[in-house]
Amino acid sequence: MADTNPQAVPLKNVEIHDPFWSKVQETVRTQMIPYQWEALNDRIPGADPSYCIRNFKIAAGLEKGRHGGAVFQDSDLAKWIEAAAYSLEKHPDAKLEKEVDETIGLICKAQRPDGYMDTYYILNGLDQRFTDLEENHELYCLGHMTEAAVAYYEATGKDRLLKAVIRCIDLVDSLIGPEKGKIHGYPGHEILEMALVRLYRVTHNEKHLRLARYFIDERGKEPLFFEEERKKRGLPGDGNRIIRNSYHQADRPVREQEKAEGHAVRAVYLYSGMADVARETGDRSLSEACRRLWNDMTHRQMYLTGGIGATHHGEAFTYDYDLPNDTAYAETCASVGLVFFARRMLELEPRAEYADVMERVLYNGALSGMSLDGKRFFYVNPLEADPEASRKEEDHRHVKITRQKWFGCACCPPNLARLLASLGGYVCTSTPDTLYQNLYIGGTVSAVAGGIPVRVEFRSSLPLKGSVSAVVHPAGRGRFRYALRIPAWCGGKFSLLLNGEKADFQSENGYAVLDREWKDGDEIRLSMEMKVRRVFANPRVGEDVGRVAVTRGPLVYCLEEADNGPGLCRVCLPDRTVFRETAAEGLPENIVALSSDGFRFSLKNWDSDLLYADHAPTLEPCSLLWVPYYAWANRRPGEMSVWVHRFLSEP
Repeated sequence: MADTNPQAVPLKNVEIHDPFWSKVQETVRTQMIPYQWEALNDRIPGADPSYCIRNFKIAAGLEKGRHGGAVFQDSDLAKWIEAAAYSLEKHPDAKLEKEVDETIGLICKAQRPDGYMDTYYILNGLDQRFTDLEENHELYCLGHMTEAAVAYYEATGKDRLLKAVIRCIDLVDSLIGPEKGKIHGYPGHEILEMALVRLYRVTHNEKHLRLARYFIDERGKEPLFFEEERKKRGLPGDGNRIIRNSYHQADRPVREQEKAEGHAVRAVYLYSGMADVARETGDRSLSEACRRLWNDMTHRQMYLTGGIGATHHGEAFTYDYDLPNDTAYAETCASVGLVFFARRMLELEPRAEYADVMERVLYNGALSGMSLDGKRFFYVNPLEADPEASRKEEDHRHVKITRQKWFGCACCPPNLARLLASLGGYVCTSTPDTLYQNLYIGGTVSAVAGGIPVRVEFRSSLPLKGSVSAVVHPAGRGRFRYALRIPAWCGGKFSLLLNGEKADFQSENGYAVLDREWKDGDEIRLSMEMKVRRVFANPRVGEDVGRVAVTRGPLVYCLEEADNGPGLCRVCLPDRTVFRETAAEGLPENIVALSSDGFRFSLKNWDSDLLYADHAPTLEPCSLLWVPYYAWANRRPGEMSVWVHRFLSEP
């Protein structure tokens, strides 16, 4: 099954030369990765300490001290190595490579003789390792280190870290599994599942795939492992067995799960691993579970920005259509994980809806997690923010008005770095006879389709305009299919030309498919309507009833106090407003802002001492300026809102 299903065109076969994303990637390469290296070494003044490098130095016997930070602190360093690997694959950098090599040397020096490599237990007692898989993140850290090792091996050919993680995985495999005498457990925080599949694709060692499948198959079986583990540690039951285990997606076997539940990051990491194993093994029941969970999450529990995880209590999903804007969690890591899941769904079946979500998240819910200069970060990505609420209300404390230098729990910054640095690996998927263009990002893609090598030169004007073009260069004469996604945001309004003539194409699952014998220099031009759209939420979303949001192409827009003054909760958008493209003061020129007319509920006829009255506030006209959501909070602090009141008719 894995040979005929779509597979992502590897990062090494994609070069990005894009007016929008090349600048983002350059920021990641020249600003974000170096900044995060300083943070991991605790050299950012005024920032929370990382302890990452320090922990490994102590574990390696190079320094004295105690473990600092959380039990999962090692994972931040692993994600940074992975991001650096992707950067090095496209931009050789002797200084960065030396830093990574020395860091890998430090990790290997800290590794125990039996292969164990988690600094928390190395420094706090090896006798306690693998006794708390639910909470203490050993397998999570190993998963991230495995991802880093594979990425660095593929980028540089160096296998020192790869060999180290394989030794640790061998140790895990000797202790955890279905056999008698082994621990019948699985990770509390998922990621090792998909990391093992990625490792298997390099090593072709069936043990790695078998262990990934075991973790997925064992999860949620009775007796529930985490319950048994707590008993062994002498912990009493908390009387909330199902809720606690659903937080870990472990209250029932994965094939029986109907709802996206629990911690949002853990969930999408698990679903990604499930999709990987389904693809490699041809397990249809697992594929169906992935589709079911995808539909629940994206149709009933996803924000307009692509954010997931509605509550800060457990960083979790709540229930259908519960999408509060001002207390949203929408963790950056969850957005990153949703992109992982979307690509893996595309590798199960080519459906444009998966790529639509992937695009939505990349331009909005993920990209908002970093400042434009790559040196400040959001952990939480709300759709409405008020500085006073964040200062004074306990349920709003997690919502920050300004991006932070770093976090004591800094999972999000390096996670975003590794996603953006590897963006080329998300552009296209292919089958033996079809090349699928999933993201419209300019550059070149090399693949094999119809049995012949083919190179496609792609140009994109997104997100400024809706026109893209591709020039096809097959290595010889051959027939294959080139499928271009028709984004949902264009409403089906597009034109497709082949060599200047109207193209003959087939519509399949949201793609326009050109099936022909190609010759060198064939040119495709796709023009998609990119008008400003007013978007309304399902009326079941109580937070957004009577409200409207603004999008243009793949971008979600918002209002900021910096442009519109305070009191954004009083703003109304008329149905007949005309939008005009403009610029926003203090933001780069290449960011397209939108201006429109609007109304605001006035305070002029309202006595400040009067809390309630039998007359309505008056409406006064105002001018509104909208900026892309990803760019908010890059100027002075203030209010922000994606959704505003809808004004049905003129007063």
